[in-house]
Amino acid sequence: MSHDSDGQYQPPYRPEGQYPQQPPYGQQQGRQQGQPQYAPQGRPQSPYGQQPPQGRPAQGQQPYGRPGYGQPQQGAGPYGQNGYGQQDPGYEAPTMQQPRYEQPPYQQQHQQQPPQHDRYEPPYEEEPPRRKSKAKKWIIAGVSVLALAGIAAGAMSYFEIPPFTDKGEAVSFGKPAGDKGGAAKPAANSKMSMPTNPTAVFKNASTLSDGTHVAVTELDGKKSGFKGKVWVWAPKEYNDPKFAKSGFPVMIALPGGAGYPMNYWMGTDLKLQSSISQWYSEGKSKPFILAMPVLNPQPDEPKAIYWDGSDIPGQPKMGTWLTDDVPDLMRENFRTVKSRDGWAFMGSSTGGFSSLKAVLKYPEKFKAAICSGPDIVPDSPLWVGHDKEKAENNPELLAKQLIDKKGPDVYLAFQVGDNESNKKTLPDVQKFVSTYTKGPIHTSLRVIPGGQHNAKTYVPNMGLGPIEFISKVMEGPVE
Repeated sequence: MSHDSDGQYQPPYRPEGQYPQQPPYGQQQGRQQGQPQYAPQGRPQSPYGQQPPQGRPAQGQQPYGRPGYGQPQQGAGPYGQNGYGQQDPGYEAPTMQQPRYEQPPYQQQHQQQPPQHDRYEPPYEEEPPRRKSKAKKWIIAGVSVLALAGIAAGAMSYFEIPPFTDKGEAVSFGKPAGDKGGAAKPAANSKMSMPTNPTAVFKNASTLSDGTHVAVTELDGKKSGFKGKVWVWAPKEYNDPKFAKSGFPVMIALPGGAGYPMNYWMGTDLKLQSSISQWYSEGKSKPFILAMPVLNPQPDEPKAIYWDGSDIPGQPKMGTWLTDDVPDLMRENFRTVKSRDGWAFMGSSTGGFSSLKAVLKYPEKFKAAICSGPDIVPDSPLWVGHDKEKAENNPELLAKQLIDKKGPDVYLAFQVGDNESNKKTLPDVQKFVSTYTKGPIHTSLRVIPGGQHNAKTYVPNMGLGPIEFISKVMEGPVE
């Protein structure tokens, strides 16, 4: 199609007896203002030369109020021919003032014209928008309400607002809350130790999917004089009636960095607790009770002041806190193993150093440690002017002394990533292992391919050797 300069339509050249290949009515593109239109906008039309879809009126009715195709007529408009090369009766070319679809009624225009087309297409009317069913509305409303309720419950749980959380509720391990009684005393030759009391007040910090709890208490250390938080967790077996007369092994888990005011092992996102349960079910691990104390008396930033888990002169006695007060808390509140065969440490980075040092310094109290990405020597700036005390807390010197004394035996499981941030960590650990693995010191080393200096690297790799290495030499549950 084309238009002249004043916007009037110019009919295309068309050989006699042929019809143009045009798009369906209502689908032509690029029309300018004033261009004639063939049908009211919005009507669905079939392409020229194609039969309309089935389901329309029967044969003999007219399409869209126009005469049948194929009959020569008088008074054809300037278009000259209908779509099949024949005249259309009574048709006038549309103009700006008279759009094509404004034609005389169908009956007046074709009173004498016999029906020629086999189908009638009734005028198209837009259907009103379908109304949603009541059921669908109720479903949408219900889903919306549930979504909002879930968001609200999650927020209330995060901010520890009852009843959407059990955080802050009292937790009593091994007996109903508030129960002051206890089981009968074990035999004199028993390997287990009943809780010695006084019972600490534990509040729930988080609940695992198996129903176990990570609980927290404030410990006022009698021997260290330091007061800080300790989180504890006991595996589900601890509350199993089958183990009611059994003592469980304890692992003191130390974090890296400041380790204050939180011990990151208490968070269930690292899956230390659930991993221990899984490893126990697989026969790789003992069902350890975890004690997770703060490592330092305060944050070590911004001045990088840290305490090496040691009793540094003039500073809070964090060594005594970790090796005396925290174990005492566990003995007072849990069924434990009497001997050192049920006591171990684990830690990463600074916590790995403190774990290594604790076992080497007090082998009569602790039998094993898992040390992940540890420092090997003390390096706190607070040691300045205290060389003697610093040497007493140096794992290299402690290892040499233990070898010279010929025991007791200790088991040290190291794991280090080959992509640690401190590039000296792996060679330092390798040197320690090659130098001091002799006599009473037994070691294993797992180098983690691609492993970095973080807890997310260390936890899953504990299940690939280190936890099994120490579990083989430890005891529990015992009666």
